[in-house]
Amino acid sequence: MSEDPIENVLKSYGLTHLESEVYIFLAKHGILRCSEISRQMKKDRAQTLRILKSLQAKNIVEATLEVPTRYSSIPFERVIDLRIKAKRDEATLMESTKKELLDYWTRIGKASPELPLEKFVALEGDRKIYSKIVQMMEETKNQLSSVLTVTDLVRSSQYWFSQEMPSWSGPKTQFRFITEVTDQNAGTLKSLLKKTVFSKVKIMAWNPDLGLGLFPRMMIRDNEEILLFMERGGAESEGHSNLCLWTNCKTIVQSFIAVFEDLWINSTGVHERIEEIQSGRPIQAVNLFTDIIPTLKTYEEALASAKEEIMMLISSEGLLHISKRIALLRELSGKGVSLKIMTPVTSENWQTIQELSRYCSIKHAPASPRDSTVIDGKQLIQSKSQSSFEENRERIPYFGTSYSDDPDYVQKTRNLLTEMWRCTPVLSISTLESILNASPVHPQFSSGKERASKSESIPRKLGLNVKPNREVMLEKDVLNKLIKGERYPSKNWPHDAIRFYGSNGLAVIHPPENFNLPDMTIWAMHHNKQSSFGASDCLLVYLWLETPKGMAYVPVAAVSDNPAHIEFHKVVAAGTPSEHNAQLVRKDALQIRIQGNTLFVGWTDPIHLISPLRTLPPSCLLLEGYNPLTTGIVEFRYPSRIRVTSEFNGFDAFLTYFHPASKYSGPGTDGRINRDMITTFYPP
Repeated sequence: MSEDPIENVLKSYGLTHLESEVYIFLAKHGILRCSEISRQMKKDRAQTLRILKSLQAKNIVEATLEVPTRYSSIPFERVIDLRIKAKRDEATLMESTKKELLDYWTRIGKASPELPLEKFVALEGDRKIYSKIVQMMEETKNQLSSVLTVTDLVRSSQYWFSQEMPSWSGPKTQFRFITEVTDQNAGTLKSLLKKTVFSKVKIMAWNPDLGLGLFPRMMIRDNEEILLFMERGGAESEGHSNLCLWTNCKTIVQSFIAVFEDLWINSTGVHERIEEIQSGRPIQAVNLFTDIIPTLKTYEEALASAKEEIMMLISSEGLLHISKRIALLRELSGKGVSLKIMTPVTSENWQTIQELSRYCSIKHAPASPRDSTVIDGKQLIQSKSQSSFEENRERIPYFGTSYSDDPDYVQKTRNLLTEMWRCTPVLSISTLESILNASPVHPQFSSGKERASKSESIPRKLGLNVKPNREVMLEKDVLNKLIKGERYPSKNWPHDAIRFYGSNGLAVIHPPENFNLPDMTIWAMHHNKQSSFGASDCLLVYLWLETPKGMAYVPVAAVSDNPAHIEFHKVVAAGTPSEHNAQLVRKDALQIRIQGNTLFVGWTDPIHLISPLRTLPPSCLLLEGYNPLTTGIVEFRYPSRIRVTSEFNGFDAFLTYFHPASKYSGPGTDGRINRDMITTFYPP
């Protein structure tokens, strides 16, 4: 065992590092004279004597009456006892003088602000996270709404039972939990619900069979504060996150309340759901298919029978299957059948989506554990998992697992899909891929002709002169450079190069009409402390606007919690609207955190865009990486002639934008996470 824990106790008692060293040395070597201590510890004698006198005054060291004086340490057990006694005496004194102190503070203190300061706080580690959950439950006055996994509930209850039972609030207080009940966790949840602590909690089950995953994991108290888990939960991931973000920003809380209410409406009673699973009784009357050929025939026959509408929530594999039946879709579209498809939109399936969009309306939806196809609101075909077949038989992912014509079950699924469809904007042809022409994602182009055409088109979009770098980068190269990052001094900027280490995310947002905003891109950056200007979180906002050279994304605002970075941005963005619209915010008003392949961005202060008439209210972005990690290096030049080199390890990302006016979900092609990023700026 190291001496660090002992030194920490001594430090809490008020000892300095040198005093702790002398005490521990005496404890090891017994009674010694000052000269012996200074010689063996190789310290100045006068300094050693001062330390010994100080330790005497703190009753940590005792001195003999002989000449020359010898010194000895008291037992460490007595040190601990003295520390405990001091803490008890301190608590007793505070308790006895509490009323007097509060009365005095009331007389001299300024009036408390009407509204609490809105901020973000990061909570890391299970103990802090679940202790906060307990605190929020105990402080609830009216209503607590939560979306948690069964694992979250188990861990939370462990913290509840490690202390006295919480004193629940009045009889009108509501505790509403939503969790996902599966075959694997039904027994655990049933046992958990028998505990007294859940007697006042109303728990609803989110049914994954309806085609949607549990999202997002959160806890909202009294419409005043929210705790957000950085990772999704779901049937396939009953794990827990070790990072949560807490905020009391009312605008953001209201955004997530709307999300919770949608989930609550479409959930069922937890006891009913557990009984259905454990009894083996199907949720609704369905006809199950066991052979792939009848399944294929039934599915295509059902599609062909459509008279008014086909609505699908399908996987990328399911989309591929549908694309092979494009003749059938063309025929149905010609008959006036409304064809609506929700699927994960990625750079890999973008071309397929472009072809299908000639006959279908297509919107992005996050990956779902279950595919659903509703035909005329009367028939429902679903499947639970991807199916693999023999090589000589057609592989039909997800389709053909079950069929239902139960009116209630089919209508409930259709209503849920309709609400999803309503909340998601139509796909834009202006995607991250088209805006950046893949330069940040795939820096090595395949031919000189392609390089020329792509690099020439980029200035029309972001005003950046981008060119690929042919240097081959490996993931470990970027990581090693990040870990061993050398700090470039900033005192000579802009005459010398500077460097940033950290992570960043890029999101392209196509706001619905009710946002009253043009298309925008948001560039979120988290810089580590070894960066030239130290640690910082920064946002850059671009709007799709008319320019003398045509339509382009124009930088209109910059936000940072580091004053030095604000001044730096003004130099880099010279000649653009954001040069004169750089906002400095508190560190707890802007939060950019990455956890695994997930990047969270949130801000509690409004961001002014060009004029007060255009403002981005407090909001959140969630970028979730998918596809294999890519590594590369790209170079570009700002209009201010400042040259930039970026080296990265990153992912394409799905985007969810939580805006107070609407729940917006962007296509997968509209997000990018660079988990590891080294960016170097060179002077003109």
